[in-house]
Amino acid sequence: MATAFATSSTIVGLGRSSSLSSPSSRSPRLASVFVKSPAAARNPLSVARASGGRFTCFERDWLRRDLNVIGFGLIGWLAPSSIPVINGKSLTGLFFESIGAELAHFPSPPALTSQFWLWLVTWHLGLFITLTFGQIGFKGRTEDYFSK
Repeated sequence: MATAFATSSTIVGLGRSSSLSSPSSRSPRLASVFVKSPAAARNPLSVARASGGRFTCFERDWLRRDLNVIGFGLIGWLAPSSIPVINGKSLTGLFFESIGAELAHFPSPPALTSQFWLWLVTWHLGLFITLTFGQIGFKGRTEDYFSK
């Protein structure tokens, strides 16, 4: 009965010990038909030596900040938001008027029903959308993204 357990028969899925077939190996290695051969796992942190000893997931200048985008984006938003289309007033004018009205009673905050919040959110949402599209367009053009 002891000889039945010492045989090196392979049961599908349970694996076979290679230490029985080669007595010289000290660590038992299991092989299975369900598991592929072991591959050497690469350490992603070993790339750190390539960038001066620091591990970086992104490029150092991932934002690729450019003052041209900020300048042209601000002008590109101020121009259309200054057109008087809301009852003869512009969005920028209404926003700045509401800032002045709220500063008139400075220590107390603006009420939740104040028009200041509508103009604040609308004006800044338009500014951020313009800056985002400006960044996409300007950097896409300088890196020849649109010519591909």
